[in-house]
Amino acid sequence: MHEYSIVQSLLDSCEENAVKNSATKVTKVVIKIGVMSGVEPELLKTAFDVFKEKTICEDAEFIINIQNVVIRCNKCLNEEVLDSIEYYCPKCKSTDLNILDGEDMYLMQLELE
Repeated sequence: MHEYSIVQSLLDSCEENAVKNSATKVTKVVIKIGVMSGVEPELLKTAFDVFKEKTICEDAEFIINIQNVVIRCNKCLNEEVLDSIEYYCPKCKSTDLNILDGEDMYLMQLELE
């Protein structure tokens, strides 16, 4: 499960940000996970709960926001949020698309004390 290595990197990032801001505690961690990122939200939450013990994030609330796929059609220039993973433009049915969002995982917010 690569979720464990993702959580370790996330905890490292939280620690670095806390040190830079002279904080002693992280109270909230908010992330955004794209539906095409390959990350399983429930496994990530479980891994975070396990690995946060005895870290600066020990008491942190962990919030996961799921990001649907956002596309731009290169044919008609339509930008749209897809409800399902369909690789065509809902407007003109072209498959010549750019994916604008929904493939990555981002640390969106930290609350520090």
